[in-house]
Amino acid sequence: MARKVSSASGSKAPDASGQGDEGFVWRRKDLVGLDELSSDEIVYILDTAESFKEVSTRSIKKVPALRGKVVGLMFFEDSTRTRMSFELAASRLSADTILFTAKGSSVAKGETTLDTVRNVEAMGVDIFVIRHKEAGAPHMLAKKVQSSIINAGDGGHEHPTQGLLDIFTIRQRLGQIAGLKVAIVGDIAHSRVARSNIIGLTKLGAEVIVVGPPTLVPSAIAPMGCRISHSLDDVLGQVDVINMLRIQFERFASNLFPSLREYSRIYGMNSQRLSRSRKDVLIMHPGPINRGVELTSEVADGPNSCILQQVANGLAVRMGVLYLVSQGKVLQTNGFSTRPEGSGRG
Repeated sequence: MARKVSSASGSKAPDASGQGDEGFVWRRKDLVGLDELSSDEIVYILDTAESFKEVSTRSIKKVPALRGKVVGLMFFEDSTRTRMSFELAASRLSADTILFTAKGSSVAKGETTLDTVRNVEAMGVDIFVIRHKEAGAPHMLAKKVQSSIINAGDGGHEHPTQGLLDIFTIRQRLGQIAGLKVAIVGDIAHSRVARSNIIGLTKLGAEVIVVGPPTLVPSAIAPMGCRISHSLDDVLGQVDVINMLRIQFERFASNLFPSLREYSRIYGMNSQRLSRSRKDVLIMHPGPINRGVELTSEVADGPNSCILQQVANGLAVRMGVLYLVSQGKVLQTNGFSTRPEGSGRG
């Protein structure tokens, strides 16, 4: 059962019409990663998303918060859930959208990412949602263009809105983040989702344990503030949340474990492992699921799973982010700093 959540931001987030109080002012025109955000900023995004969540329950699922704005969905890498979620989030805020995919585009003809984005910006786009195979691409664009930039996943670096929606779901279901123990299991080495989760969760006071075979859990991840384990069975009874990651075969240069059957036997979440976990443990997965590898169907579709809830919450989180960066751009245009005092890691 979901527990009631109280705001920890110290101020009221905007309501679904886009109106907030004067206690907290969001000053950033871009969201390129969670690493640069303070804990207060992360909580403010979560609270803003909470205020937009009820829009999806209305008979008319729209608010005018971004009426007249244009959102460019620039996907230089394949995506289904994230692209559709951002597209629907923009629509529910009454923004217009244009979609770019790299296949068959000017990029395929040799145009640079920056030139492509600048040309589309010249058409009057206010916010760009960027997915790119190269780590750091959204950060570069944020420095070079006037429009707002939202990182929808850059290489193996970060996926901030996925991290935020995972944290939002945990807070919604368990009522808090601080003091929880969260296991992130699987392909840590190639996972931008893992990195955003580690950053966000540790900033909000959770303990994170990353779990997987040594070939998929680099020791260099430990300085991010997490603990490393190579045994899922050892941590089952300790954790409140288990977030299972997809094995990203498309990013493998070579075989990093003997076989899928062997991986599933040691690191897959099944009904036997679930029975040895805490009774109310939360099972998560960013999708898409490799059923029978990371999760068995009885676990993925069972009462401890919140996978579809993550998808639904992603819409509210992305509505909140789109609205906030739009407001941050207005402040920047009016001459206010977009970097709040005291922001950054810690």
